[in-house]
Amino acid sequence: MKQPFLMLAVLNVMVSVSCKGTRHLSDSAELFKSSILTPVKSFTSGVEGPAVDKDGTLYAVNYARQGTIGMITPAGQPTIFIELSNGSIGNGIRFNSKGEMLIADYTNHNILKVNMATKQLTIFAHDSSMSQPNDIAIDSKDRLYASDPNWKAGTGAIWRIDADGKVTLLEGNMGTTNGIEVGPGDTRLYVNESVQRKVWMYDLSPEGEISNKRLLIEFPDFGMDGMRCDTKGNLYIARHGKGTIAKVSPEGKLLREITLTGKKPSNIAFGGKDGRTAYTTLQDEGNIETFRVDIPGREWKMTNK
Repeated sequence: MKQPFLMLAVLNVMVSVSCKGTRHLSDSAELFKSSILTPVKSFTSGVEGPAVDKDGTLYAVNYARQGTIGMITPAGQPTIFIELSNGSIGNGIRFNSKGEMLIADYTNHNILKVNMATKQLTIFAHDSSMSQPNDIAIDSKDRLYASDPNWKAGTGAIWRIDADGKVTLLEGNMGTTNGIEVGPGDTRLYVNESVQRKVWMYDLSPEGEISNKRLLIEFPDFGMDGMRCDTKGNLYIARHGKGTIAKVSPEGKLLREITLTGKKPSNIAFGGKDGRTAYTTLQDEGNIETFRVDIPGREWKMTNK
């Protein structure tokens, strides 16, 4: 049954407005308890790529219709920030050290770049040999790492996009690569395979090369989508179809699962005044949920030094 449209203001939770913009659950809110942030069905089923800029504002792709980037107001109401052109549709979003928005455009095999002040949209990188790209991660040197699933073939790859836009294939012949993240200190790269239900961990060199591939964790059921690290290296993994976010230690131990209202989480990001507010996109609900965590997000810490 479809849920009615709800605004965060009418939820039975304590909220406050951050001096940096986006509304977040208060410090006293119960940890790991998810609640609805944006109206149900305000985004399409392609809702993805939640990301928080240096001012604390939350963004996600495909608000109202495909091919848009939505910006979420402090009251939890999404509005259109920009519309992509030429049939581009976004998936993962990250912000670099200059504050520019980087978007994985899976339909046109691009990484797009947005000047946040002027909203000017440019092609930062392009490689037609990519199937997508899908999700993207970023390190402290502004290098991107992109997952590249081929859903029909059940295969995937990992790419690196340097700060100058150069594209390099890091590994091919994988399963359906999806969620991707850099660990604290830029020493590890994590990639999951949705269909195969495996999360792989690599050593990441100062030059952005990967080595020493090993299995971090494998799940017996359901799929996986986007994921993010906290500052201690714990991974928060969207369990697509199960309706949970799995928190996994750097050693591969399942620490907990956070139950969501929706069943198809697609990605997660961290923000709020202390980096301890999680935002999760839900494909089946077409909205964003939020919950408090105990440790700040790695990327939030990186941009709030």
